[in-house]
Amino acid sequence: MTYCVGLCLDRGLVFMSDTRTNAGVDNVSTYRKMFTWSTPGERVITLLTAGNLATTQAVVSLLDERSKIPEERSPSILQVPTLFQVARLVGQTLREVIADTASGQEASDTNFTASIILGGQVGNGTVSLFLIYPEGNFIEASGDSHFFQIGETKYGRPILVRGYDPAMSFAEAVKLLLVSFDSTIKANVSVGMPLDLQIYEKDSLVVGPERRFAVDDPYYRSVSASWGEALREALRALPDFEFEAGAAPRESE
Repeated sequence: MTYCVGLCLDRGLVFMSDTRTNAGVDNVSTYRKMFTWSTPGERVITLLTAGNLATTQAVVSLLDERSKIPEERSPSILQVPTLFQVARLVGQTLREVIADTASGQEASDTNFTASIILGGQVGNGTVSLFLIYPEGNFIEASGDSHFFQIGETKYGRPILVRGYDPAMSFAEAVKLLLVSFDSTIKANVSVGMPLDLQIYEKDSLVVGPERRFAVDDPYYRSVSASWGEALREALRALPDFEFEAGAAPRESE
């Protein structure tokens, strides 16, 4: 399993992904799940992947190979004129890989599906964020949905829903994402460190700041500890529950 998030802010985009993959408790590995293609001054494209590792690696390899050896009849993600067209190409490639793999494994119970978050900007187009499904279709972030999650989403989602603000700064967004990932890591062993971060500033058309947070990263450890203590303080500050008369349990001595 994995956990990846793409946030769409007024200032641009923030991406974060974990790096854990596992095929059982005795087969845990670290693989990068964030991939970027760019032509400085012309386009920046970032993918976050979740699902079957062989599937996602094949998709990334095909996209990369086709971007280096473009075909006139089949333009690559570095050639199409809009990010919407990039999303179509990525969706088609994902569907192609799943279909090709599954056709030779019909008797197998292996799940070949994967999902992808795509974000970036092409030329004078708008900064956009897409969620691409295994079937190859996709949806775009809008005023009603400013961020996408893939993988093990349920533990970190409440943090994002309560704390997200499209007007927040990049620094605030990084802090929010670290809390979301920390909550997920503490609740699910299939999501783990290190965490990869990338920022894209609107209209810059260059890859922004990048960072990898290791498990012993001082800032990550500070955020994790401070968030835990803040939760305990908030719980203590809430009004106590009052039992009905005669129904209160006896406190043990």
